[in-house]
Amino acid sequence: MKGKVIAQEFSKMVWVQDNNGAEYACSIDQSKNVKNKEELSPAEQKSCVNLSSVLGDSW
Repeated sequence: MKGKVIAQEFSKMVWVQDNNGAEYACSIDQSKNVKNKEELSPAEQKSCVNLSSVLGDSW
């Protein structure tokens, strides 16, 4: 059951970069087909997590 829930949530993630090249995982509608964080609305940007803060700079 947990694996199915995790898979469903993961499928909602969108991977984007900001203008400085930092990578983010955002929980938004995948149909938007965005690549840059600045293309997201302020509300959508709040759903993003900076992957450097999770994985560290050496990742």
